[in-house]
Amino acid sequence: MSGRSLSCSPEGIQKAKRALIRCSLTQKALAEDLEVTRQPIGKFFTGKPVDRNLFVQICDRLDLEWEEIVAEPASELEANLDNSIDIDAIVQGVREKIKPIIQQRCGTMRVLDMTQPIGLNDIYTSVNILDKITGQRRLGIDELLQQCKSQDFDFFGLNRITEKRLPGLEAVEKYSKLMILGKPGAGKTTFLKYLAIQCIGGEFQAERVPIFVTLKNFAETENKPGLLQHITEETINPISSIQDVLTYGKALVLLDGLDEVREEDSNRVLKEIREFSDRYPKNQFVMTCRIAAREYTFEKFTEVEVADFDDDQISNFANNWFKKKAVKPETFIKRLEENSRIKELAASPLLLTLLCLAFEESGDFPANRSELYKEGLDALLKKWDAKRGIQRDQIYKKLSVQRKEDLLSKIALTTFEGSEYFFKQKVAEQYITEYIRNLPDANTDEEALQVDSEQVLRSIEHHHGLVVARAKRIYSFSHLTFHEYFTAREFVVVRQSSEEALQNLVSHITEKRWREVFLLAVGMSPSADRLLIFFKDKIDAIVAEDEKIQQLLMWSSEKSVSVDVRYKKVITRAFYFAFATRGQKMNSSSYQVLRLVFLYRVIFNNLSIAQNFIHENFINIDKYEQDKDDIDLSLIKSIGSYVEGDDFEYDCCIAALAIAPKTKQALLALRKKLLTTSNKELFQKWWQANRLSWTEQFKAVMIQYHNIAPEWQLSVQQKELLQQYYYANQLLISCLNSDCYVSLKVRQEIEYTLLLPIAEIKQRQQQR
Repeated sequence: MSGRSLSCSPEGIQKAKRALIRCSLTQKALAEDLEVTRQPIGKFFTGKPVDRNLFVQICDRLDLEWEEIVAEPASELEANLDNSIDIDAIVQGVREKIKPIIQQRCGTMRVLDMTQPIGLNDIYTSVNILDKITGQRRLGIDELLQQCKSQDFDFFGLNRITEKRLPGLEAVEKYSKLMILGKPGAGKTTFLKYLAIQCIGGEFQAERVPIFVTLKNFAETENKPGLLQHITEETINPISSIQDVLTYGKALVLLDGLDEVREEDSNRVLKEIREFSDRYPKNQFVMTCRIAAREYTFEKFTEVEVADFDDDQISNFANNWFKKKAVKPETFIKRLEENSRIKELAASPLLLTLLCLAFEESGDFPANRSELYKEGLDALLKKWDAKRGIQRDQIYKKLSVQRKEDLLSKIALTTFEGSEYFFKQKVAEQYITEYIRNLPDANTDEEALQVDSEQVLRSIEHHHGLVVARAKRIYSFSHLTFHEYFTAREFVVVRQSSEEALQNLVSHITEKRWREVFLLAVGMSPSADRLLIFFKDKIDAIVAEDEKIQQLLMWSSEKSVSVDVRYKKVITRAFYFAFATRGQKMNSSSYQVLRLVFLYRVIFNNLSIAQNFIHENFINIDKYEQDKDDIDLSLIKSIGSYVEGDDFEYDCCIAALAIAPKTKQALLALRKKLLTTSNKELFQKWWQANRLSWTEQFKAVMIQYHNIAPEWQLSVQQKELLQQYYYANQLLISCLNSDCYVSLKVRQEIEYTLLLPIAEIKQRQQQR
């Protein structure tokens, strides 16, 4: 570069300022280090020319390469700028002319199965930007696991790994040349359209002219025009003054979808973009591209990544979507909060749109979640590109959509069985190699297979975003939901529900992290009969060899026959099973039955007495309610809701079982022994003096009429077996309630034999 003076480019100034902070220097301290006055240092940081030698010295002190931050010499166009031109007037004139074009092209959006376009400003939710590209972080698997917000598997969200976020508009202001990367459906195009609308509306960089270019359309334009010609003739419709706008650096150039350019057009388009941005460096450039697309190099562009939606963004999107619609946004958000797996998908704007569309149809999510997830996968695997007319280059021609799903299912099951939610790139490539080597006409050369596996992995990440890089050479499924879905699919679809596959699956019934896999497997099975039969047999086998637990189940069964209530016997068995196992985990009173005093207010006719009775004498209610793992009455509730329907009256059922006629008569006699007074202080004094005697009589009544006396004295191992048995039965009921297809015969058989001892089950089988 000739000449005695050099100046910083706009990007160079930003790099230099960051380097100044990194070196713990001020401009004054830098001047003192270099033994110069403050004036040339000030010029350096404002982009004004300074002596060439000093320019290089400053860069050396800041540990910068001077060639990377120096401003390019003025182009011929810039050297011959006509100072008599009123560029501001030209800009405003061009803005007025292109305003309707920008509003038409960028003012609406329509994706997936929307029946009509929707106004961008009506639905737009602000995006956040990550300065660090997720897949380029140098982290290990252990570090990634630590960054997950919770190690409790029920709340284990892989998309919740957080980095510092920057609002999208701030990122555009911060960098004059910006490459925005993101997964499929992350909202890149929507953000670019929003920038164009905000700019033309005067809300953002009102001094510039927005120029929106869909790079796919530019690449496929007949006669292969240059980018300036395309903008002049097509994008600006045509406006000759646009060259003045570009020359004077007054344009906001928005280049959308670099990854959508066909391979055959790629080199020409890349060359056009580089030359165009070099020729008009004073303009603002923002370009979008999918993560893991072809290796592009734009030295002067800063790469950032679109962050997943957080809770606030999800709520904002939902409020915008359901505004003025029959379904209320609060209902959608509430149901989303109740289902962590579906909520996880909502972090993707594309999948959140799908969820809103599905919820709008019926006012709820489908009971069979596998159908919802399949629709989401179809969107990513097929619809998202097809509906926009984009044909991707297939790196490995033999991989149809179904085979990609089969491959992902194989990877999912293998990694899920090993609790490998993150896995190394080499591991994923090995799984791919083992799969594609068995395809018809596959290349058997090991080196070629390795190259193919690398390309297939990058293709799945780039085209569909189902497997994504979480750090350098470390991958995971983009959502834990999809990891679980493909794991279930391996059992049901790929292995076609073979006996070996189903027995393998049911071996995991007591592992809580497999819960969603079971629910999805029964949901996607054409008939879940065999799976649920294996499931029920496995549950019974958990406690089949333990004599004491079998006695407990026999007692529960006998007690259920001894009471005359309108509810089915399985509910009464669940009731007595719950109370027979009371206190097996907590260190509180074993008489949890006394919680039912709240239901006895008809007898006591005084709720405060019941409350005092509970709080002061038997169990700490607050502590009890917090212990979610304790064997409780929830099994009664879940079974009751299943066999009796949604209108199952849980409290009435408990009251009916607890207050049998003889029990009620005895309790009424006890009530007569209570002091009858409305004076609370007087009652408290009486209660302090008589509570021990009275409560012992109450216990005696419960023991006599409920036969709750046996203290089973279970060992630690037996208590663990009971917990597993209890959990597995809860899961079985959830599966039956999941809108899966199960024959009436199998449903009735499972219902009839729930919580029965092995002896009774075998007797029933012999009778049949």
